[in-house]
Amino acid sequence: MTKLAASVIALAALAGPALAQDFDLEALIEAARGEPPLTVYDSTGKIVDMAETFAAEYGLQATGEKVSANSQLEMIIREAQAGNVVGDVLMITDAPAALAQLIPQGFVESWIPGDMTANIPAEYQDPLTATTNANVWAYNTEVYDECPVSNIWELTEPEWQGRVALTDPLSKSSYTDWFSQMEAHSDAEIAAAYEAHTGNPLPGDYDSATEAWVAALAENGPLLTDGDDPVSAAVGAPGQAEPFIGLMSSAKFRDVEDMGHRMAICDTMEPFVGWTYSKLALIATGTDSPNAARLFVHYVLTEDGIAPQMVDGKVPTNTQIAMPADEPSGIVDLWDRLLPYDSSTGLDDWDTRQAWQDFWRMHYSR
Repeated sequence: MTKLAASVIALAALAGPALAQDFDLEALIEAARGEPPLTVYDSTGKIVDMAETFAAEYGLQATGEKVSANSQLEMIIREAQAGNVVGDVLMITDAPAALAQLIPQGFVESWIPGDMTANIPAEYQDPLTATTNANVWAYNTEVYDECPVSNIWELTEPEWQGRVALTDPLSKSSYTDWFSQMEAHSDAEIAAAYEAHTGNPLPGDYDSATEAWVAALAENGPLLTDGDDPVSAAVGAPGQAEPFIGLMSSAKFRDVEDMGHRMAICDTMEPFVGWTYSKLALIATGTDSPNAARLFVHYVLTEDGIAPQMVDGKVPTNTQIAMPADEPSGIVDLWDRLLPYDSSTGLDDWDTRQAWQDFWRMHYSR
């Protein structure tokens, strides 16, 4: 294929959903094969094998690199400013940062393949969300026959002082985004949960019910960790007399088999058993491999492409893909009990991060 023909394909691809009937996968594959090797950033190590399988499938070169969301943000901006794009595609879980910095400043673009528009719900198309991921409350099944906590306000009481584990909100921005999302979309449910638990209306000591709960949780001295692995161990490690209740990624339920942990989701927790966050699939604007990048985006929207991440409880936005029956957390059966991430207020999440961090820091005590 000539460079002119490849450019035509790339320009047609940019036209987006309105030209779904014009999408030509075979032409895109042919154009991609004439481009330099592709590099994909993702926060999971699964991306290494995914890139290798993608390359073998389409007869081109691709490398997957495990890069945290924070590092992806910094690297993409620096690479763009230096005119030296290394990461061609980023699979990033920091949706607010993408909405506030990467997309408006032209560092990346969001693109959806024309043959996928009917399968991806509208709320996940702009920017393109490849998967929705969940953090859930969990308990130790060796000690408890069922979750010993049925309401999030119980976690603020003396019985659970120092016995709740979660990733430090000061080190992982998705947690302060969660606070922001609760306040914006579910504050009434947080207040109702307080009244259901105590029998009394929530006092008006704070500007919102969410603020009241976050302050009470912080003041109850939870164990703060640097990631999900220590939370999984605090909750599920066998042989404990008083295990923790923990908030962790649904991916950690593979530890039940891999590490012998004993844990399950608190499926009776009110008002939510957990919350979701989005993994976006975005393309670096200055990539030398635009067709290969778009081909990879198409690939991760297919069952074969995203399968390695589905076993970790990451739910594809493509509604034609079913979760595997052996996914260990069982999160798909509880999906309607999660607080869903709403990207319509993603910029507010970004703008309030520092305020929520300061609020947490002011109230945290251990």
